[in-house]
Formats: sequence, C-alpha cells, structure tokens
Amino acid sequence: MFGLGAAALSLTLLASACGGGGGEGVSTGPEEGEGGGDKEITIGLIPWEEDIAVSHLWKAVLEEKGYEVTLENVDVAPVFQGTADGDIDLFMDTWLPNTHGDYMDKYGDQVEDLGAWNENASLTLTVPSYMEDINSIEDLQGEADTFGGEIIGIESGSGLVQTTEEEAMPTYGLEEDYKLVKSSTPAMLEELRTAIEDEEPIVVTLWRPHLIYAEQDLKDLEDPEGAMGDAESMNVIARDGFSSDHPDVSKWLSDFQLSDDQIGSLEQTIIADHEGEETEGAKAWLADNPDYLNEVMGDDAEGLDFSS
Repeated sequence: MFGLGAAALSLTLLASACGGGGGEGVSTGPEEGEGGGDKEITIGLIPWEEDIAVSHLWKAVLEEKGYEVTLENVDVAPVFQGTADGDIDLFMDTWLPNTHGDYMDKYGDQVEDLGAWNENASLTLTVPSYMEDINSIEDLQGEADTFGGEIIGIESGSGLVQTTEEEAMPTYGLEEDYKLVKSSTPAMLEELRTAIEDEEPIVVTLWRPHLIYAEQDLKDLEDPEGAMGDAESMNVIARDGFSSDHPDVSKWLSDFQLSDDQIGSLEQTIIADHEGEETEGAKAWLADNPDYLNEVMGDDAEGLDFSS
C-alpha cells in the first residue's frame, strides 16, 4: 500500500508486470508449463508484513518447482486493477469481507478467489501499553491534545485508512478533533517506534497479524461499537483464467493454510531475520518446518528440499 499514484503504477504494471521489465525472478523467455501456459508467474506485493512473508514463501516454493516468479511492488488499488486486467497473476493478501470488500465489489467478477489461508485478521487502533488511561476508542474522546490531534495512518488507498476514517472516527465522534494522517506503512511504524523510545503518546492504525507486536509492547483499543469490523479472512486471488493455465498451482494455493503462530514465525524469519534477503528467509523457514509443504501440497511436495 505504497503512497504512489495509481496511474503511474499502472504504467509500471503494463511495462513490466508480466516479465517485460526488471525485477526479481524475471524470466528470459516463456516456458511451457501445466495447462498449456507458460511458467512465468507475477505476484503483486503490498507492504503489509503478512503479504511480504507469504509472497516470498510461495516465490521460494514455485521457483523450486521450476517457475519464474516476479514480485511486483504495487499499491492496493493497482494490485486489484492489475489482477483484473491480467497483468498480475496472483495477489496473496485480499482481506474479506470488509477491508478489500470495495475492490472485490468492483473487480470480483474479473478475478478468481482461490480461498482463505487464515481467518483471524483484524484492523485496530493501537497505542503503546504505557498509555494506561487509554483502553478503548471511546477513551480518545476529549484527548485530542494528548495526541496532538492526530491518528497516524498508513496509505490513503488502504482499507484500514478507509475504515478508520469512514467508520471508526464518525462512530466515536473523533472527526472534528482528530486528523487522520495518511502516510505510508513504513512512516507509521517509524513514528510509532520513535514515540515509544521517548514514551510519548501516539495512536496508530494497525492490523493483526503484524510483526510489530512481537517487537513492541502495544495495546489494541477496545471497539465496543464494532466500527473497525469483525475478524476477516486473508484470501488469495488470481487473474481470470489462472486456474486453467496453472491447475497445480491453483490447487496448492487453495489448500494453503497458516495458523496465527505460523504467520508469526514466518514473519520473524523472513522479515526480521533475513531483511533484504526475504526469499532466502522463506527457504530458511521451510527448512525449519520440513513437514509443512507435505500438508499443503501432498505428493507434489516430493523432492522439495530446503535443508541445504
């Protein structure tokens, strides 16, 4: 969910998403694969930690199975547009029914939903745990001066920002006294870490699962009115026709599951322990969890060995 314009990113997608431009794992030419399609696969990637983790996980697996995989960094709007247009093959982190619901309402009949790999995702407003008197979103009322009148958000096109701005703030009467700062995920995390270092007040938009919960002592604010929505599923979507072109990959992804604990360890290994070498981190996680692919892929996992 980068803060770049959708139009510029769409041009990038048209130029390079299907292997025509630079990027990690770009193929030098088509290779015949299952279903008569080539073995080039482009995965759209937004900067949410769980998406980074699962995208690199499947990049590692698919490359081991002989595919040429490109990870294309895009904002949330272009990732749905690109998948609907066929410029992106897969997007691993579609939150349903709420966070990305508007995008699926718009593009759902142009993409394939391959199913959910986890059903415990949630959107939150979060403060450091040392803010003992702020335990609920209701407690933000009358406390705008404490927070400098700001709720620190992420990318403007994200469902998290939309839900905060259109649901939570009006529901709890915060829209007049607070400004929702729309920045980027890295900028929000940097402000959060800086505030915690100085034990300053801060409230941010956040979500679970997220690696920051293992790093910092945080407190999700209670939401008695349910304005941030219920638990959601994280689904894989694909361009129309992907399953017929790649039936094996489609089946693997449809059977793909990660528990909350597995997500946490995967994020830790890929993002924290292997920063800048995330695909190597995915291979390390697979080496540490040798039975995982057997559960997901069955006999198709035979011969996959990440231990070396």
